[in-house]
Amino acid sequence: MEFKPIKPKKIYEEIVDQLKGMITRGELSPGDKLLPERELADQLQVGRSAVREAYRALEAIGIIEIRAGEGTFVRELNTKSMTDIMSFAVITGKGAILELLELRKIIEIEAAALAAERLTKDNLINLKKCLDKMKEDVNKGVVGEVSDLIFHHAITEAAHNSLLTRVISSVSDTMKTEMKKVRERMYETPGRPEILYKQHEEIYQAIVNRDPAEARKAMLNHLVSTEQVLIQVMNKDKI
Repeated sequence: MEFKPIKPKKIYEEIVDQLKGMITRGELSPGDKLLPERELADQLQVGRSAVREAYRALEAIGIIEIRAGEGTFVRELNTKSMTDIMSFAVITGKGAILELLELRKIIEIEAAALAAERLTKDNLINLKKCLDKMKEDVNKGVVGEVSDLIFHHAITEAAHNSLLTRVISSVSDTMKTEMKKVRERMYETPGRPEILYKQHEEIYQAIVNRDPAEARKAMLNHLVSTEQVLIQVMNKDKI
């Protein structure tokens, strides 16, 4: 039996987690004023410097705004803020990466189904070009994480939902580094690149056939397979 060393969180990260949780649960709303550093430090029984560092981290990713002479306030979240929040989460823990994978499954499976229902001629041409580029990468032995990203983006465009496109782009951009590791690891196994291409081909064919149920099934199969490899990569790299 093998145990992995526990990585204790820094105090400021615990404060960040508490404040993010309060915002997520609606206990803090955009425009709400946060406690002054000294007062929050007293309540949490921590040093004032830890609160200051937490506030700076939250300000850096666009969650709060520090106004000179007025105080610290919760900001309205926009698309950039969403990306920054997810990026911060990935930096601070393996669990957040797995949560992003779950989010990706929830969103992209339905995006594939919508694409099957709303596909236009231009979308079809674009998807075919993306798939052909992936095939070319496989033949050349190229990792092809960019082609993969573009293919998935083309699917969200075919779903014709601008908000969906922005959210998926945020998730994909956040996970770009980890997904490159996944594809590199996949390419270490003979025949795996061909399997990966086949999964994308099945997604493409289901969308072209305008079969939402089959599109969901094909996307789920692909994302579950990718998730399994990513977990192996994280365990090996001890993320």
